[in-house]
Amino acid sequence: MALTCSGDRTRGSVITSTDPAARSGPVMSPRAVAIVGPTATGKSDLAVQLARALGGEVINADAMQLYRGMDIGTAKLPLARRCGVRHHLLDIFDVTETASAAAYQWAARRVVEELLAVSQVPVLVGGSGLYVQAVLDELDFPGTDPDVRAQLEADLAEQGTVALYRRLHRLDPVAAGRILPSNGRRLVRALEVIRLTGRPFSAALPLPGPTRYRALIIGLDTDPAVLDARVDARVDRMFRDGLVAEVHDLLSLGLREGRTASRALGYQQVIAALDAGADPAGAAGPTAQATRRFIRRQRSWFRRDGRIRWLDSQHPDLLEAALALVAHE
Repeated sequence: MALTCSGDRTRGSVITSTDPAARSGPVMSPRAVAIVGPTATGKSDLAVQLARALGGEVINADAMQLYRGMDIGTAKLPLARRCGVRHHLLDIFDVTETASAAAYQWAARRVVEELLAVSQVPVLVGGSGLYVQAVLDELDFPGTDPDVRAQLEADLAEQGTVALYRRLHRLDPVAAGRILPSNGRRLVRALEVIRLTGRPFSAALPLPGPTRYRALIIGLDTDPAVLDARVDARVDRMFRDGLVAEVHDLLSLGLREGRTASRALGYQQVIAALDAGADPAGAAGPTAQATRRFIRRQRSWFRRDGRIRWLDSQHPDLLEAALALVAHE
């Protein structure tokens, strides 16, 4: 879908249906809309178009786009492509800060409810499935304990991720199957929840629902071979556009110490290349491979939610198809 910013924005939450079966008059939009799905499917552009059509505003639900300065590697929409639509929860953290679904839930729900109070349609967009679900569903997140967390982080520093992964696999093989063995932050969190609750971490992983808002969830995906090619092109473009220079700039601001930001796709691979004394341009291949693995996990997460209405991101008129879903809903 080619994004254009021509035409006037619709004000309010009433649209004219594009569904021939529902063209008898204006159609009220849902209270909220979410655009979800794998990386590189065009979610951000569709969110802008829908917000313009519905008279709404966009709320970022991509964990890495919360960070200031992480623009190229996260494919953050530049201002010109936002078409005058206000975007919330972009660029709110320094790279040294740690993002969490619980903190995001509080911030995003506040924005959602402010928009609803003035009859604006919140349009959430992002591929961080837990973040979207944290807003739309009635989720409570297990608490944390500084002493337990400190001990586990000390274990991570002393023993490494492999040892913690083996520990988690022994205690909760289901959770271990959902966490990368190299993701020390998530391993620590899983083991912390097990220690605090006495239950498997997998028992705390949320299932879809019950819903907090009347929301339409639109999923974008396409043929895996097509998306693989898109990923390759996207990663090549990121490196041409200056991802390595962006990483260098962020390293001077503490990126390496950031527990969340340093794990972002692209940034992690460039840092690893720099640490190995290799040409960071060579990190493009590993970045594309890691992105494809991430897409498989995204598909697995979103496909379990039967509420999602799926569209092929190659649809010749994606906006019209999305608006037809809104009208039907």
